[in-house]
Amino acid sequence: MKIIHSTNAPKALGPYCSAIGTGNLLFCSGQTGINPLTNKIESTTVEGQTKQVLANLKAVLASEGLGVKDVVKCNVYLSDMEHFEVMNSVYGEFFEGHTPARTTVAVAGLPLNALVEIECIAEIR
Repeated sequence: MKIIHSTNAPKALGPYCSAIGTGNLLFCSGQTGINPLTNKIESTTVEGQTKQVLANLKAVLASEGLGVKDVVKCNVYLSDMEHFEVMNSVYGEFFEGHTPARTTVAVAGLPLNALVEIECIAEIR
């Protein structure tokens, strides 16, 4: 098992790491729209937060030499299902036609009152 702390993604808000690599899989911790330079959620929109979330996940993947095409599964957590269409549009653009398996659920709350959080599993080739 390999513990990963990406220096290009936001610092963890608790006792966890950016990702864990085991076997041929990388399990990325959930990312919110925190800007890694300021450690704050700067966008107040679902679109802006989703873009930052995905940029954070991309940074974690890149720290292990992986990219979006290596993602096999995502879990998306929304503060409200009303945000689904906007998140889905940004998500689709980000993955550029790649369609990993995905689950999307609405939750009662997210850290720092975020509107969206996404975690993923990627294949290490």
